[in-house]
Amino acid sequence: MQIHILSENNSVLNHFLGQIRNINIHNDSMRFRRNIERIGEIMAYELSKELHFKDIEIQTPLGIKKTTEIKDQLVLCSILRAGLPLHLGFLNYFDSAENGLISAYRHHPNNDDYFEIKVEYQAVADINNKNVILIDPMLATGQSIVAVFNRLMEQGSPKEIHVAVVIAAPEGIAHLEKHLPENCHLWIATLDEKLDEKSYIIPGLGDAGDLAFGQKL
Repeated sequence: MQIHILSENNSVLNHFLGQIRNINIHNDSMRFRRNIERIGEIMAYELSKELHFKDIEIQTPLGIKKTTEIKDQLVLCSILRAGLPLHLGFLNYFDSAENGLISAYRHHPNNDDYFEIKVEYQAVADINNKNVILIDPMLATGQSIVAVFNRLMEQGSPKEIHVAVVIAAPEGIAHLEKHLPENCHLWIATLDEKLDEKSYIIPGLGDAGDLAFGQKL
């Protein structure tokens, strides 16, 4: 797996990452969503450097200009519900991409720390021979992303797989390296220290879905 950690180089990305963590800022849900969206835009720009382009000619009012445009067909697939603001950031840049949404959540059958990943609702475009960008803001254990990836593979065979996350834990990265193809690209805005005993990312930011959309039952 090819891993790209974007915060290793200083940029405005780190400014937005600081704001989504800051307890004095991130409780403003509208600002939190907007910052996640802006992080998605920056990640889309960085990811675009790994895509394939083709030469084209454009008619301007005064002549012909040779340039390039993205050749790959893209499908943006986000994990509900937390992935929606990040998805929108990617879609702002890859505006001609097709889209997919899949729900995945932690189910605690025994009302304790043990959980299983439940994958339910899905609405996904045709992924055959296309570049799939799987989007989820938090990579904790990695089980949700692997479960969604396996569900996607039941529907077709993409040309390339990119996984885009905002905050990752080392344990989640190791899980993806074990279960996803070697030629997969993993895009990480920033890498955190570890998971706690409940498999939450430390220092993390809390529950991204709750911060974006309010607490769930």
